[in-house]
Amino acid sequence: MSLGDQGESVAAKYLEGRGFHILERQLRGRHGELDLIAVDGDTVVFVEVKTRATSIAGDPTEAVTAAKQKRITQSALAYLKRRQWLQRRTRFDVVSILWNGKDGHPEIRHYPAAFEAAGFGQLY
Repeated sequence: MSLGDQGESVAAKYLEGRGFHILERQLRGRHGELDLIAVDGDTVVFVEVKTRATSIAGDPTEAVTAAKQKRITQSALAYLKRRQWLQRRTRFDVVSILWNGKDGHPEIRHYPAAFEAAGFGQLY
């Protein structure tokens, strides 16, 4: 299992422990992959998971660039259209997994509403 896959599994368990219901994992579409799709209360949450072994190259969240946010938004819109959920509340979260601890346990940081829908075809 790759480091990214391990991070997504850890993130899913973390979110489930906080009451989220995971609907999809690693959903691939023409605009890219949605790491996790979950429901938090009445909100559909698109979760980008960034995993790193160390912080030498910076914080994992720095990889969620404007271009990445645009691709996630496009993928989310396609997903909502397919499910006929365009009227549902949505949110974009980021979960950072940093695996540099000596005890083998990752540092998990969850950023709810980390960014707004971006680009052409945005949700709002």
